[in-house]
Amino acid sequence: MEETTRLAGLIQERIDDTLAAHRGELQPLGADIAPLLDEAADYLAGGKRLRARFAVLGYRAVRPLDVFGEPSGELGVVLDAACALELFHAAALIHDDVIDRSDTRRGRPSAHRHFASLHDDAGWRGSAEHFGLAGAILLGDLLQSWADELMQRACDRAAAAAGRAAREHFNRMRSEVAAGQYLDVFEEQQPEFAPEQQQLERSTLVLVYKSAKYSVEAPLLIGAALAGADEEQEGALSEFGLPVGVAFQLRDDLLGVFGDSDLTGKPASDDLLEGKRTVLVTLSRTSLPDTQRRLFDEMLGDPTLEAEQIEMMQRTIRDSGAVRRVEDMIARNIDRAEASLDFAPLDVGAKERLIDLARRSTRRVA
Repeated sequence: MEETTRLAGLIQERIDDTLAAHRGELQPLGADIAPLLDEAADYLAGGKRLRARFAVLGYRAVRPLDVFGEPSGELGVVLDAACALELFHAAALIHDDVIDRSDTRRGRPSAHRHFASLHDDAGWRGSAEHFGLAGAILLGDLLQSWADELMQRACDRAAAAAGRAAREHFNRMRSEVAAGQYLDVFEEQQPEFAPEQQQLERSTLVLVYKSAKYSVEAPLLIGAALAGADEEQEGALSEFGLPVGVAFQLRDDLLGVFGDSDLTGKPASDDLLEGKRTVLVTLSRTSLPDTQRRLFDEMLGDPTLEAEQIEMMQRTIRDSGAVRRVEDMIARNIDRAEASLDFAPLDVGAKERLIDLARRSTRRVA
């Protein structure tokens, strides 16, 4: 059995076991709680598991790990941490969809739309929209709580110093994601773009703290810490992980404007309708003539845009040369990440797997 398939199965099994255990604990609440728990299970069924895989590779870069062994002991510690990251990621996506008013996620209704539909179908009193938002926020909170429990279990089962270090990385990651998400929302509310270089710096700051660090660098450091990584090994993984995370989010920004909705599970126009001030958008508008830039800025973030207007914005972004510049940025970040591993004091096999996963995650179409 291929390692990736084996690992994916173990991660899903650990997630399913975690959800089943919590379902049992909440059984005294009765049948009315079932839709909340069912949505948690549906939301966590499948996915790319990139953060979990980077966490496992962070561990393997420092200490050998047999993923074909019994999922207990050392492997069980890593699985708990990997699954904690997946639960945290799911919670972040649920809350992100509430913030962005997104209707879909992974080809299905977003959590708040799902709960609103339950309200409509049942004919309950009050506002379906409000119930949907409340349900999604609470589901995200619940998954964050369960993620914290899993991470604490992993840290408690590791060596004392290793557990403390992993916990510190996890805590820092949570704070940075929330702060980065706030900066993202803050940027959307600004009446005007900042001057070119300043706006690019602001957009990059959001990219790094909302997504890049927690997508790759933090999982690597959490896994490595659990394995007992020293300062030099953690430094090497940071030097690798941050540029890969930046490249990952830059690819996500391209997919947010040009992706195939059948593959991404979300409309390609979402970032334009939501007014995201991404690096791609920032680079696009800086090369436009004043009149065209003013029109572009007026359209960005308008939820009533027609299909023809969205196509015009997409064409403007392509014609500006921004797509090519972002592709170049992705390539440079991956080159930088790979070069950082040349003399890193990490396992040779793990280095090869890290490079392969980095390339796959930044060349994806969904």
